[in-house]
Amino acid sequence: MAWRIGRDAIFRAHPESPVPEGRRAGFGGMAFFPYDPSWRLEAEIERPATTDSPLPAAPDATFRRIGVAVAARDGLEIRLPVLWLESYGGGVFLPFRDLTNGTDTYGGGRYLIDQPKGADLGITDAGLLILDFNYAYHPSCAHDPRWTCPLAPPDAVVGVRVAAGEMTP
Repeated sequence: MAWRIGRDAIFRAHPESPVPEGRRAGFGGMAFFPYDPSWRLEAEIERPATTDSPLPAAPDATFRRIGVAVAARDGLEIRLPVLWLESYGGGVFLPFRDLTNGTDTYGGGRYLIDQPKGADLGITDAGLLILDFNYAYHPSCAHDPRWTCPLAPPDAVVGVRVAAGEMTP
């Protein structure tokens, strides 16, 4: 809850907020799916077959594939590429798409981990990456077309509805 409150406060007041300036004063906060603990997963990291990772809508950002996060939920294996952002602030980046895109969530997908922006819950003592989809959020371009955002690569898809995290702005 504190994460949501802090995020909404930044969206209302920060000069670089993705919410257009004329809508910030009346911004009531983002909508979220109800918290679902079954969407908090622990993932093993596999080494990637390739390090190439061109991403849609990311002309000025370079990414390097550093692994594949492999987790399971209700018998479904989830495999998502883990990227390293070579520019900007650097760090781990994990965008994804799922079956909510275009209806309940932004059509271009959401972000699960974006280390430069602090959305990273870390690694367990056993060396597993925490993937808490309840913290999934939209890229800035979902709020205003003045932003250009890197979107999920073609293989960054969860093949079911991820009814967790941020909903369509």
